[in-house]
Amino acid sequence: MATASPVSFLDSLPRPTLDRPFGIHLWPIFSKAFEAVAGYPAEEFRFVPGETPMSTLKETSIFIVIYYTIIFGGRELMRNREPFKLRTLFLIHNFYLTAISAILLALFIEQLLPIVVRGGIFHAICHIDGGWTQPLVVLYYLNYLTKYLELLDTCFLFLKKKPLTFLHCYHHGATALLCYTQLIGSTSVSWVPITLNLTVHVVMYWYYFQSARGIRIWWKEWITRLQIIQFVIDLGFVYFASYTYFTSTYFPWMPNAGKCAGEEFAAFSGIGILSSYLVLFISFYFATYKKDSKRPTARKSLRRMSQAPLPDPKDIVSAKASGARPSSAATARSRKA
Repeated sequence: MATASPVSFLDSLPRPTLDRPFGIHLWPIFSKAFEAVAGYPAEEFRFVPGETPMSTLKETSIFIVIYYTIIFGGRELMRNREPFKLRTLFLIHNFYLTAISAILLALFIEQLLPIVVRGGIFHAICHIDGGWTQPLVVLYYLNYLTKYLELLDTCFLFLKKKPLTFLHCYHHGATALLCYTQLIGSTSVSWVPITLNLTVHVVMYWYYFQSARGIRIWWKEWITRLQIIQFVIDLGFVYFASYTYFTSTYFPWMPNAGKCAGEEFAAFSGIGILSSYLVLFISFYFATYKKDSKRPTARKSLRRMSQAPLPDPKDIVSAKASGARPSSAATARSRKA
């Protein structure tokens, strides 16, 4: 009687497939976790403007206004106080954002890989049944909610008395608004900026976590480079999707690839906000890593804007009284903090 050959350890491991790129099916596990929190499985989730939490412009706007009120008010409260250390809380904050970003990215990959391979890239970015399936909408919504968690980044800055730069504060507030407009606008191309952003966030928050532990990381500069690369790719897809939508809708005689899903206000929001990010992050990169006194004046101005601390009322008042320039005093104080 023949005996069965023993199964090797490698043979017993789950093997990646197109539908299960990580070897195991992540969605059922996620759905059970979702049900434990929400009370119903993820398959039953529907994004309904006006009913789903944080699904109206009023709610989003109020939250963003509260964010800016807290950071400006918090800076005033901390003016004559010693900075908090907050090392443990900062470690926890960056670790859970790293984990959340990695989990969402893995779930996106599992959903998108078969769609892109089987239907093609145009189908994935322009068709409702490509980039706007029910599982993807669940992930889009959860990604949107994480943008409010990320606002805590700025709270750590003012509690530790670090400078509040224009780039940082603008970027956080605008990203929450951007994600909201794309959800309301049902833009199938949304997954491109989101997955790239999640990839960058896995790297970025892991860097912050390790840095808070006192570990020196040599690739800090690459975080900003990755962000710039991300925005370039984002804009390539968003410009293409917007172009083919508007030409096929209003100028069909022009070359186009066909109809593309999404609302017009969402297209304009995506183009405007992502374009501003690209300009500001390139400016920040050159201001931080490529300092050169021979740069043209216009470029210097952009670089200074990206790194400039937000206006401080106390500096403005004292500057008016003395005739000095308020920005210089603010910059000097922020660098000492």
